[in-house]
Amino acid sequence: MRAALSGLGIAIGVAAMLTVVGISASGQADLQATLDGLGTNLLTVAGGDQTGANAGDGQDVELPDTTVAMIERIAPVINAAALSKLPDGTHIYRNDHIPAEQTAGITVYAADLDLPAVVGATIARGAWLNAATAAFPAVVLGTSAAQRLGITTPNPRILTQIGDEHFTVIGILDPVPLVPELDSAALVGFVAAQHYLGGSARPSTVFLRAVDEQVAAVRDVLPATADPAAPLQVVVSRPSDALAAKLATEHTFNGLLLGLGAVALLVGGVGITNTMVISVLERRAEIGLRRSLGATRGQIRLQFLTESLVLGALGGLGGVTLGTLVTSGYALTQGWPTVTPGWALAACVIVTVLTGAAAGLYPAIRAARLSPTEALAAV
Repeated sequence: MRAALSGLGIAIGVAAMLTVVGISASGQADLQATLDGLGTNLLTVAGGDQTGANAGDGQDVELPDTTVAMIERIAPVINAAALSKLPDGTHIYRNDHIPAEQTAGITVYAADLDLPAVVGATIARGAWLNAATAAFPAVVLGTSAAQRLGITTPNPRILTQIGDEHFTVIGILDPVPLVPELDSAALVGFVAAQHYLGGSARPSTVFLRAVDEQVAAVRDVLPATADPAAPLQVVVSRPSDALAAKLATEHTFNGLLLGLGAVALLVGGVGITNTMVISVLERRAEIGLRRSLGATRGQIRLQFLTESLVLGALGGLGGVTLGTLVTSGYALTQGWPTVTPGWALAACVIVTVLTGAAAGLYPAIRAARLSPTEALAAV
């Protein structure tokens, strides 16, 4: 029973470490697959960093109305689309009976018709804006915005109020991983925004796709291209970097969990040491008998060291099995691919064998030092 519990301690430590590595690797594989599908060549040009004359006034700094055309002139740029945030106080409501204070955190934007193609957005239900609907009171909702308004499907009879005007919901977006702010947005055409809502033709944000090999070069020239008069107020970002930063944060937390797994492994090693020491004390008669029959000190030492190694190895194999099962189960619930790095499997087995060797070294030496007469007389 003592040996089994000691092996269990080793197994728990190994399983904890392998699970942390496996879940992290599975999450990274899922993120990489997502980025490969969405593309890492999306860049965002924001209208200012609030450090200039407009700093602190709560308004987004707008870009010139020629920004999209200027950006599309950069040779490696594939396409570009703009968003324009409508003036503060422009909110969307399910109907005119909703109190003005209950905005549900939904932001209203004017959007270019090419926006879905640029940011990788897809329509869950209904349709996106086109040349006709962009000029009339029609709105497309992000997935979170639709949920907050209680709208589950587009319908010509479903009207929402934006400002003092009633708009028809014509579409609902799927979640947009690279531009999550669109999930809680209401999107109208630029013409409709100017005609019905007093919007501006100047964009506040521009999204663009560039050739993969030229993303860094395009990023360097974007500030001066987007706003030649005030390039220092232009902020260029890469949405995929935010997802990578999120993964890095998770890795930091995983480091803590790895530390806890190492502590569990250490406890398991101490358990093996305790088991082997007690085994030496309880098996002195066996040791004395073996020594009297001609067993050398080296053979006795090898016997107990081998037992310790086997105990550590069995605990390691059990931990690897348990850790793999936990990783697979968690990845399955998250819809991730199951990834268990081969180096982690090998490292866990090697570490447990070394732990068993270290834990059994002292008991093995102690057993070998017992003389036959001393061992037999103590019984």
